[in-house]
Amino acid sequence: MTPAADDGADLRRRIRRAVLTVALLNLAYFFVEFVVALQARSVSLLADSVDFLEDTSINLLIFIALGWALARRALMGKVMAVLILAPAGFATWEAVQRFLAPEAPEVLPVVLASIGAIVVNGLSAVLLARVRHHGGSLSRAAFLSARNDVLVNVAIIAMAAITAWTSSGWPDLILGCLIILLALHSAWEVWEVSEEERLAAKVLAGEAVD
Repeated sequence: MTPAADDGADLRRRIRRAVLTVALLNLAYFFVEFVVALQARSVSLLADSVDFLEDTSINLLIFIALGWALARRALMGKVMAVLILAPAGFATWEAVQRFLAPEAPEVLPVVLASIGAIVVNGLSAVLLARVRHHGGSLSRAAFLSARNDVLVNVAIIAMAAITAWTSSGWPDLILGCLIILLALHSAWEVWEVSEEERLAAKVLAGEAVD
C-alpha cells in the first residue's frame, strides 16, 4: 500500500471514530433532555431533544457512507439536508398546538438541561471541526448541526431567563420559530455542498454538467 493510500485510510478511520463518538454522545443525551423537556413543559427544549436524535442519525449515516463514491455521497448529503429539517417540523407542530394558549415552562430544569446540552454539543463540534473539511457534505452536515445546537442551547437559557421575568409562554414559542429558521439555513448549506459534489462526480465521469 502506498503512503498516500495509508494516509487516506488513516483519515477515514479518524472521521469514522469522530462521528461514531458524536453519535453515541447525542443518543445518550437525547433521553436526558427529552425527559426533562416533558417535565418542564418546554417546546424549545423538546425540539432540541429531538434534534439530538437527528444528530445521532446523521453521524451514524456518515459512519456507514463515508467510503462510498462521490456521487453516492452527494446523494446522502441531500438526505442529510432533509434530516436537518426534521426538528424544525416537530417544533412547528408543537408551536401550532400551543399557539392559542402558550404555557410558560419551568425555568430551572430548562437551564440545567441546556447547560448539559452545551457541553455535549460543544464537545461534538470540537470533534467534528477537526474532520469537517475531509468528509464533504456528510461531515459538513454533522459539524453545522453540532455548531448550531450550541447556539440554540445558549438561546434556550436566555429564553428561560426571560420566562422567569415575564412568566409568559411566548418566549418559548418565539424561540421555536428561530430554531426552524436556523434548521432551514443549515439544510440549505448542506444541500449546496452536496450539489457541488454531484456536479464534481459528473465531471469526473465525463458527463455533461447541467
